[in-house]
Amino acid sequence: MLGVDNDPQDREQAVVALWKYSLGGKNCIDNIMKYRGTVNLIVNLLKSESDSACEAAAGLLRVISSINLYRDLVADSAAIEEMTSLLTRSSLSSDVKEQSICTLWNLSVDEKLRVRITSSDVLPLLVKFLEDEDIKVKEAAGGVLSNLTLSQSNHKLMVEAGVIPKLANLLKANEEDSKVIRKVARNALLELAKDEYNRILVMEEGLVLVPLVGAAAYKSFRPALYSWPSLPDGTKIEQSSKGPSRYGASELLLGLNVDDKNVELEEAKMNAVVGRTQQQFLVRMGSIEIEDDTKSNGEWSSSQRVTLLPWVDAVARLVLILGLEDESAIARAAGSIADASVNEHMRTSFKEAGAIKHLVQLINHPSDTVRLAVIRALDRLSISNNVCRAIEAENILHPLTNLLKQFKSEISHSLTAMVVFEYISLEFYDGTVNGSNKGWDVVRHPASANGNDMVASELASRNNYLDRRQTIAGGDLVDSTFLSCLVDILKTSIPDLQRKAASILESIVAIEACVEQLISADIESGLEAVFRQKSLIEMEYRTEGDKPDLQILELEEAGLAVSAASRLLTKLLDYEQFRLTVKRDQFTRLLHAVLVSSIPLQNKEWVAACLVKLSTLSGQNSDFENPINMEVTLYETIPRLIEQIKSSFSPEVQEAAVLELNRIISEGMIDSTRAVASEGGIFPLVKLMENGSDRAVEASLAILYNLSMDSENHAAIIAAGAIPVLRKLVLSQRSQWMRALRLLRTLPT
Repeated sequence: MLGVDNDPQDREQAVVALWKYSLGGKNCIDNIMKYRGTVNLIVNLLKSESDSACEAAAGLLRVISSINLYRDLVADSAAIEEMTSLLTRSSLSSDVKEQSICTLWNLSVDEKLRVRITSSDVLPLLVKFLEDEDIKVKEAAGGVLSNLTLSQSNHKLMVEAGVIPKLANLLKANEEDSKVIRKVARNALLELAKDEYNRILVMEEGLVLVPLVGAAAYKSFRPALYSWPSLPDGTKIEQSSKGPSRYGASELLLGLNVDDKNVELEEAKMNAVVGRTQQQFLVRMGSIEIEDDTKSNGEWSSSQRVTLLPWVDAVARLVLILGLEDESAIARAAGSIADASVNEHMRTSFKEAGAIKHLVQLINHPSDTVRLAVIRALDRLSISNNVCRAIEAENILHPLTNLLKQFKSEISHSLTAMVVFEYISLEFYDGTVNGSNKGWDVVRHPASANGNDMVASELASRNNYLDRRQTIAGGDLVDSTFLSCLVDILKTSIPDLQRKAASILESIVAIEACVEQLISADIESGLEAVFRQKSLIEMEYRTEGDKPDLQILELEEAGLAVSAASRLLTKLLDYEQFRLTVKRDQFTRLLHAVLVSSIPLQNKEWVAACLVKLSTLSGQNSDFENPINMEVTLYETIPRLIEQIKSSFSPEVQEAAVLELNRIISEGMIDSTRAVASEGGIFPLVKLMENGSDRAVEASLAILYNLSMDSENHAAIIAAGAIPVLRKLVLSQRSQWMRALRLLRTLPT
């Protein structure tokens, strides 16, 4: 009766009867599958215009595909393609959707079939059905998507289809009617979150990865049951003049003892209170982590089991875990805090939830694993200035300095790196960082009514920074052991460590009392080690095309370290006692080698400045005849000016750069024109000649004319499109037309 030559009503009655019969179990399904071609006839009925026939056909295929033996047969009968076509119909009953999507759910169990489902047109339909009114349709769509995420190759397509926001909404909706929806949504998001980029997208939807540490770990939690309530960050709440209630309800229910008119809690503090209350309640009731069983974690190992929680609950739970006794749980919670601190909102939330005090206390934990995770968390949190001030208020500098002093003995390089970076973030967050003033250059807007307040605030910040630096230098933080440790870090082969140590020393040398100690600690050998970067030597003989991406990254890290060391050396040269001992010729040769190396252009600025200062102290002339100045001009100044002409969006910056470049070339420096050509300066000069101001056009013409004196540059000038631009200038009779004509005559046209 399923035959295509039979009456449509007979076919419909047959498929309905077979569907009902198949519900009897595997024996019934086996009896149906004895007849060859049955699946093909059932799939053909998916084209029927009758909803009843389509529902029965899809339902029968759902039952058949639940048996492993017949799953491939269903897929090979074009069921995926026909169901995709069926689901695209504008008017389709929820029952048909449910049965069709559930069939796909069964098929998606097979890894090789997931690729077919993802690459078909059904993926955007499944994402759309996550918002369907029928809860069973949403469950089925979520189930298919959850299975599809098990194949990592599908992740990119799924993310591009917009699956993360939809799944996040289902998980955050907290619909009690369907635990299935929450489970499949969580499983899918956990699989997607294994990729770092996708993890950030998940967190942007207000969900945070939280480690599952086991209910046993929470047994060490001890709530403060009989103390007056305080905010999670430790702020005490004032008691009102009213006495305590007869049965202590005023202490238990804070609202009974606080006048609402006098209490104004920020939203972040309110969320912290709500989150803490909910998580502590779950712990005390023994209900925490009940919903998140091992089956909801896919391929996560037992030591990496995680769940997803809305950010309010996640922040509170992570802070709660920090107060437990289990070392593994603490380390994992601190790591999750570091990963979740991706924006100002999350960093502030952790501060308000009281994470700072716990983390600072854990710096002295005996476990290296815990300390590393804690320092990493503080590192990420300290990106925010407000949070950084809260960290400093916990007197963190002493334990950080003590950790640094252990560098020679027991502390690992990775932990040292985090300590150094944290030290920089805390100590110099409102001072000079990487050679630029972060907060002291105040530009008052004419329309600002609070300009004086801004200036006063910045001056106070600067004075506070200077006072703090003097206090630290004069105290027991910066001593010979500490400085010797930083110098030893400079001698390591890790550019990131070298950069951070040099940045700390750069600020410390502003205090003259520390310079003598640095000289005694052999700061020169530390600086030499930075300037002798292994990656610089290995890259010297490579062409641009021979450099793998990883080695290019190493070169960039080396450039940052060299730049920081150059700033440090430049500041040390301000002191007479250092100038008397420094090996100027040695550092001149090292910096010259760095200057002509392949490090990024922006890192050569301080190298050039340091070279110029060394040459000045040596009594050499400051003109171009000085070989140091010549090298600086060829390898730093000219490339920097060309980069400004090429990439700046400001006509004023481009004009200033081309005028300076023209001045250098017009003074006849040897190899200056060759440097312009080799740095790719011809194309941007031609473009500026077409679109720049009159002064910029005139300077560009002068430079290009000097370049045209070398016939090797003719092909590049013509390829840059100079000929039509020059003809246009000549015909327009602009003030530069004579220069344009002269250049045009030198080119082979």
